Amino acid sequence: MDNDERPVEHTTIIENGGGGSGGIVAVVVLIIVVLGLLYVFRDQLGLGSKATTINIPDKINVNVN
Repeated sequence: MDNDERPVEHTTIIENGGGGSGGIVAVVVLIIVVLGLLYVFRDQLGLGSKATTINIPDKINVNVN
């Protein structure tokens, strides 16, 4: 009567860390802060000012000796 053993089920749980979303949240917050600072200081940085004019000369003189 050696064959009276019942089959035994085994469950293996593998944990791989899980809590990796903190880095993603930090990067998103950093991007929002940088964009906010760029918006606040856009005039001092020369971004989006309405008085920007670009002068292109009609002629360029080149002397080749």
